[in-house]
Amino acid sequence: MEAIKETNFSFAGQTGFYKGKVRDVYYFDDKLAMVATDRISAFDVVLPRAIPYKGQVLNQIASLNLKATSDIVPNWVISTPDPNVTIGYRCEPYKVEMVIRGYLAGHAWREYQAGRRTLCGVTLPEGLRENDRLPEPIITPTTKADEGHDEDISKKEILAQGLVSEEDYLKLEHYTRALYARGTELAANRGLILVDTKYEFGKYNDQIFLIDEIHTPDSSRYFYGQGYEARQAEGKPQHQLSKEFVRQWLIENGFQGKDGQAVPEMTDQVVNGISDRYIELFEVFTGQPFKKEPYKEALQRMEQRITENIF
Repeated sequence: MEAIKETNFSFAGQTGFYKGKVRDVYYFDDKLAMVATDRISAFDVVLPRAIPYKGQVLNQIASLNLKATSDIVPNWVISTPDPNVTIGYRCEPYKVEMVIRGYLAGHAWREYQAGRRTLCGVTLPEGLRENDRLPEPIITPTTKADEGHDEDISKKEILAQGLVSEEDYLKLEHYTRALYARGTELAANRGLILVDTKYEFGKYNDQIFLIDEIHTPDSSRYFYGQGYEARQAEGKPQHQLSKEFVRQWLIENGFQGKDGQAVPEMTDQVVNGISDRYIELFEVFTGQPFKKEPYKEALQRMEQRITENIF
């Protein structure tokens, strides 16, 4: 099965290029074109094989959620001219990511299980189990590393290091809670629980903008709402839609991104299974069948649509 692992466009008027873990970004003065490739990362490592249709899923879910939250905070998007492409304003990003958690899952659970009761300056109560709902959502920011691993950081450390001014940080906290509340509502409408997610912000013309993607399976964790309480009561794993199953597969095969560890073999079965899970989330979240945009001449299609829409 085909997949888009990278792009190498060269546009008239292009002023820069950045290759992220998943996205290829083309800069044009105060605007940019962001291409969602099919690359997949976990534990801050780009895995060796790309996942068919993953880029389309991420870009389209992000587009829907950015439209659905634009009344809360302005966002960077100008247009989405292609299933894999978004064009928007070039914002100056804050060097932190705002992670918010409503449930004890994933990284937070692994920290809690290891005996730590304070996460990013937030103290958690004793006696919690994996996937329990927290008394109230907590904000657990991370640094935004240009290379290597993002690291947990507290509000106190963010302000002390001058990463964000206190005035702006309070606004970021407010937006994060409001966006999570809206995301929770949107998920519930589709029978899902938004477990945790992250938001990135930047400034454009001295105004705070929401940037990057939101509420996608790469940036968020979802449980199915139906049966959640029963599974918790019985101590069973939750049925979830997120990238966590990829992390679990890696952990079970001896990989957590640490030095000396090798990524396990990604067979066709593994790759296609991941692709199916991304498509499943799209269809559950949107209530619409996923349209597989053909890969034949996909690069030419994206290049043309960026050229037609960037200026």
